[in-house]
Amino acid sequence: MKFSFRALTQSLIITLGASLALAGSAIAAPKTSFKVGYTIYVGFMPMGYLKDSGILKKWADKYGIEIEMMAVNDYVGSINQFIAGDLDAVGVAGMDALTMPAAGGVDTSIFLITDYSNGNDVLMSKSASSIAELKDKEVYLVEYSVSHYLLNRALVLNGMSGVGEVKTVNISDADIAAAYLANPDIQNAAAWKPMTADMISGSPDTKVLFDSAQIPGEIMDVFIGNTEVLKENPAFGKALTGAWYEALAAIKAGGETAKPVNEYMASALGTDQAGLKTQIDTTFFFYTPAEAVTFLTDAKTGTIMDDIRKFSFDRGLFGQGATNVDAIGIELADGTVLGDPANIKLRVDASYAKLGADGGL
Repeated sequence: MKFSFRALTQSLIITLGASLALAGSAIAAPKTSFKVGYTIYVGFMPMGYLKDSGILKKWADKYGIEIEMMAVNDYVGSINQFIAGDLDAVGVAGMDALTMPAAGGVDTSIFLITDYSNGNDVLMSKSASSIAELKDKEVYLVEYSVSHYLLNRALVLNGMSGVGEVKTVNISDADIAAAYLANPDIQNAAAWKPMTADMISGSPDTKVLFDSAQIPGEIMDVFIGNTEVLKENPAFGKALTGAWYEALAAIKAGGETAKPVNEYMASALGTDQAGLKTQIDTTFFFYTPAEAVTFLTDAKTGTIMDDIRKFSFDRGLFGQGATNVDAIGIELADGTVLGDPANIKLRVDASYAKLGADGGL
């Protein structure tokens, strides 16, 4: 997700992770009522429509359960609630699934991928005309977020060693757009829509040096669940997945079928249909479960997860106890494990998408 600071302090992660571990048996117990949280971002907005349209209730009723869907104002706050066990699933950026709950000791599963950024995330400059010109310059961004990851990938792909070759300056997502436009000392920045649209249109000298369309699939948005909760309650994963793809099918159909979904999303995002289109145009939605299966099981996704874990470890996001990049195990959809197989804390689970693709939901 893209609308708040992406990194919890390590002490908070460890504390929450330990608390969840103590309560693990209770959380994993079979149940019939579930809570799902999401924050305001185009890739997650169909979740709100699911609730208001009755689609979510229809699918929950099919499996004899209840699902409460809630918008959470604060992105990190929503992840805190998931770590503490107050939410059974939450929408996050793929990198944050690793650096927050998984790094904090919570066995976490990516069970629904919604989209990936296909131009929403942007590295821009008022003065530089190439990535190379950023060397030793200040770049304003939300540190340890996907903007930080985007910057690192831009530098590496353009022949530099990484973020060590620039000076990153931390700034909140709430402040970056106004600061960039008002402060002439801020020449370089990385952020995401909708802030980037205002930053670019409001600063005629701004050039886009790099965006997420150049690293397709790497900045992915997903819903994560506690692995044991999903294992003990497969109906929850099935109902949420089925409801999601019903809404996505309506969007894909276009015309009158898509109209109520698009109207809801535009209103929730505080924009009009034209504004919504600009966000959707730079977001690659997985409109069908078959598309999601293909992506989640692709060898390239394993490479992406490897890049993410290496960046995260290098930035210290695994916590003080992690002595090397293999400290946390990541199980890919084919069962391959990156890192420590005895300490798997993040799992890429394509089983629900496969059920959808096979007509088994």
